[in-house]
Amino acid sequence: MSEQEQPPEVEVELEAGVAEQSAEVPLDEVFQEVTVEAVQAELEVALIKVDEQQADVLRAQAEVQNIRRRSEQDVAKAHKFGQEKLMAEVVSLLDNLGRAIEAGKAEGASMESLLEGVEMSQKMLLDGLKKFNVDQLDPHGEPFNPELHEAMTAVPNPDLEPNTVMEVFQKGYTLNGRLVRPAMVVVSK
Repeated sequence: MSEQEQPPEVEVELEAGVAEQSAEVPLDEVFQEVTVEAVQAELEVALIKVDEQQADVLRAQAEVQNIRRRSEQDVAKAHKFGQEKLMAEVVSLLDNLGRAIEAGKAEGASMESLLEGVEMSQKMLLDGLKKFNVDQLDPHGEPFNPELHEAMTAVPNPDLEPNTVMEVFQKGYTLNGRLVRPAMVVVSK
């Protein structure tokens, strides 16, 4: 035998070995079993991931509900207790007004001392309101501004420019720059 003839015999022997294996288990079944098992394993992994993601979604939804509930509680508390500092200022003012009344009832009390106490209480209140961005509008001598002033009447006055505030019946107030109450004024014509 020549060397060239041997390789074909080896190939035949290998083919015969593969044929023996395939005779025991058909190749279609081997590939089908591997494919089914692989798909089942992938499916199990995917189902586990889906379960984890569903749990994450439920946790996120619960967290959003908790945040919403806490926010609602914070807003309710802010509405309920938001004026607490303002009320402390007002209560102090009430204390001073009570002292002024007691001083006015005392024997030998003068009208001047009573007036001084009331003026001090008024100043204390205005200072307290400024802490909360409440500003008083006293536009006497200023040009009339319809956004901040309410003209009660117009009076001819040759000494003043037209539309100048001559007199203030009632002072106005703003809160954080927003008009709370306009100043009621008399305007020159």
